[in-house]
Amino acid sequence: MSVQELTFTAPLWLHDGGVWLLVTVPEDVSADVRLFGGPPRGFGSVRVEVTVGRTTWRTSVFPDGPRFVLPVKKAVRTAEHIDVGDPLAIVLRVLGD
Repeated sequence: MSVQELTFTAPLWLHDGGVWLLVTVPEDVSADVRLFGGPPRGFGSVRVEVTVGRTTWRTSVFPDGPRFVLPVKKAVRTAEHIDVGDPLAIVLRVLGD
């Protein structure tokens, strides 16, 4: 399995539906995700491993126009003491096939 590591900082935001807390992956990083992610999975998603602070987890990023969005689960937000509007320093590892 090949792994491509990308880093960026972006704020956590609440989706309109009020259920999902997301980070928008910058457009240049999203282009790299598309390049290194291999064939997209369901809903155009790409498998990734994410590190925020001391917490690492596996998830998927989902396309939103030219960018991807990254869901940040409650366990991560609690462990890292983060909330809506906080900037997150993210290490994103694209998990290729």
